[in-house]
Amino acid sequence: MTDWKKWAWAALIRAVRMFAEAMIAYIGTGAVVLGDVNWLAALNAGGMCFVIAILLALAGLPEVEKTKAEN
Repeated sequence: MTDWKKWAWAALIRAVRMFAEAMIAYIGTGAVVLGDVNWLAALNAGGMCFVIAILLALAGLPEVEKTKAEN
């Protein structure tokens, strides 16, 4: 069985990174100045990427290796 603390930490790190990447992409494409940013939409896009990252982590994370006993 996979170490759940290690899996949860790796999944959280990946989800936070995806959240940040989505926010950067949304802000970079949608605004010339910070006042033009639709922050609600940017947070919504980031939040959706966070949820998707957690769901994808359920399929497996390469950062969390299986021990020899699990193979």
